[in-house]
Amino acid sequence: MHAYGTDSVGKKYDLEIQRQERGADPHRARYHSSVMDVENLHSGQEFKELPDAYTIFIIEKDFYGKGESIYPIERVNLATGKFFEDGEHILYVNGEYRGESNLGKLMHDFNCTQAADMNFELMADRTRYLKENPKGVSEMCRIMEDMRNESLKEGIQEEKRMTVIRMLEAGKYLLEEIVNVSGLSLEEVNQLKAERNV
Repeated sequence: MHAYGTDSVGKKYDLEIQRQERGADPHRARYHSSVMDVENLHSGQEFKELPDAYTIFIIEKDFYGKGESIYPIERVNLATGKFFEDGEHILYVNGEYRGESNLGKLMHDFNCTQAADMNFELMADRTRYLKENPKGVSEMCRIMEDMRNESLKEGIQEEKRMTVIRMLEAGKYLLEEIVNVSGLSLEEVNQLKAERNV
């Protein structure tokens, strides 16, 4: 699930909920941050006009395995030890975290199946609507169908990648053959080849 938002002072937010650890790759966070920058700086604007941007990944598991509720990622000037202060912020939220803080309660609510068990009334009301109101149920069915289709696309893409890896490791196929069999582009095949060092 993906959501974008802007707060009352103009800060931009890109929130993504990830069930799989591979979806939390730091390069993905970098990509989302760069997309927000491109979308929020228009022709003729000064770079200093870029709004603060927060890329937030809520990960089902504790991605860093340290039991923290949240892992803030910031750029640091290694020579001075001071923050770079470019307005880019990345947050990894531990979806397994439970606690009495609002974040702990929110992570609890994210994992609830019954509205009555939730801490936040807004989420409970939305859950009731999606589960009990005929219009909400229809909306939820559309959402689930979209998610299923997205998962199917991801699975197909992963199978293509695995085919490329197997063919590269076999060492007996031309790149053009790998492209034709896998359905991936030559650029994608070359990237996998470089990553696998084959």
